Amino acid sequence: MENENQEPIGVPEKSVEEKKPESWKDILRFIAIAIIIVVPFRIFVAQPFIVSGASMLPNFHDHDYLIVDKLSYFLHEPHRGDVVIFRYPKDTTKFFIKRIIGLPNETVIINSSGVTIKNVEHPDGFALSEDFVTHMPTGYGHMDKKLDADSYFVLGDNRPASSDSRAWGVLPRKNITGRAFLRLFPFSDIDIVPGEHHY
Repeated sequence: MENENQEPIGVPEKSVEEKKPESWKDILRFIAIAIIIVVPFRIFVAQPFIVSGASMLPNFHDHDYLIVDKLSYFLHEPHRGDVVIFRYPKDTTKFFIKRIIGLPNETVIINSSGVTIKNVEHPDGFALSEDFVTHMPTGYGHMDKKLDADSYFVLGDNRPASSDSRAWGVLPRKNITGRAFLRLFPFSDIDIVPGEHHY
């Protein structure tokens, strides 16, 4: 005769209940690992950026989806010609994309004929070759700007339609987030180091 107090054959009910906390622990462990990997990656290595506006035409278009390389500038300083993403000095909640033209301690001269750089190596100045610039604006007249040891001069590739160092001044080094490293969208324009130009 079967004992009425005998537990049914099979897995005890309490064993099933004990597995539930384990599954929650697995989920929490996965989330913790993801945070440990993703957060430092976003802070120190790379982050996404979507281009807004026409200031970098013809090299970058509205809604281009970019990956920003944040690691390189921990290893070396920005170079002339780099396309950088940075916090707008007048409102650091906004991010801009422009090209570095002038480096620290240089003098940038802009007039109707183009851009000239004066530095230690070229005290008399040298003209930048920028075949991607199709128009030079006429509204700024002559500009002669001396940069200090921790600032950069940036311009948009689409000079008539760009708010850049001509309008709001130099870019502090601390505001630079990183350089445009990879264009993922549109798929027809996928590119590594898009807009790259060596002066």
